[in-house]
Amino acid sequence: MAIIGALRADGRASNQQIAELLGLTATTVSTRIRRMEDADQLRVVAVSDFTAHGFNVLLRVSVSVEGRAASDVAHELATLPEVVAAHLVTGSYDIDMLVALQDFDDLTDFLLDKLSCTRGIRTLTPAVVVDIIKYKFDVAPIEGKA
Repeated sequence: MAIIGALRADGRASNQQIAELLGLTATTVSTRIRRMEDADQLRVVAVSDFTAHGFNVLLRVSVSVEGRAASDVAHELATLPEVVAAHLVTGSYDIDMLVALQDFDDLTDFLLDKLSCTRGIRTLTPAVVVDIIKYKFDVAPIEGKA
């Protein structure tokens, strides 16, 4: 847990830096990281900021599907470069997506030219994200787990 905490604080920290921080040897840190990676308990990834890359509009789009398998529609929508995440969901909608656009000028093109042409979409319900309260990119909330 301490190694993961150190990597969350500084993903670029070397094994030696983590070892010094935790009072371990670099070899021990390296071995434990490798063991967690091999067990699919840890994956070190880079996360970029939407606005740092010029994406100033974040959009949630809920999709209802008709006449086609929702999974097929979701896979097709997931190929669009603007789609950051696509999920099959339960409830009033079949698919929920997170979309990143550079500015509001891209909204019409995305909704009318790209999404509305996708076969099987019955309804689209877009919602502009006005503020991000929490955005955790961690794979799993592991605090308190053994």
